[in-house]
Amino acid sequence: MTLSAATSAASSLEERLLPLIDRYRGKKGITIPLLADLQEMMGYIPPDAVYFISRELDIPPAEIYGVATFYSQFHLKPRGRHIIRVCRGTACHVRGSLKILERVKKITGVDENETTEDLRFTVEPVACLGACG
Repeated sequence: MTLSAATSAASSLEERLLPLIDRYRGKKGITIPLLADLQEMMGYIPPDAVYFISRELDIPPAEIYGVATFYSQFHLKPRGRHIIRVCRGTACHVRGSLKILERVKKITGVDENETTEDLRFTVEPVACLGACG
């Protein structure tokens, strides 16, 4: 990417983010709802967005990343259109969930918590889906 293309992409991102930032400007306790709105808008939480929000709202990037990495519903990398969740709970493990997970990884070509290059699938092991039968 050329410097002018990178600058254009950055300004385009900033233009998209400003209405979101303006909704939260001057308010307290905004990090979680702001990140939720950002992720809904972008599909994940991009680093460039974190640093722009940090500058605009005077929130340290470490605080934003601290919240984003603490809560499992926030994602710092793009995710697939389809999320394949495989339960790793005890009951499912006993019934063969590890074999299912290995098969899913082989079919998609990605490891746990990774996304295919075409952004079609993300493989996500979970603690319990509560759907044991």
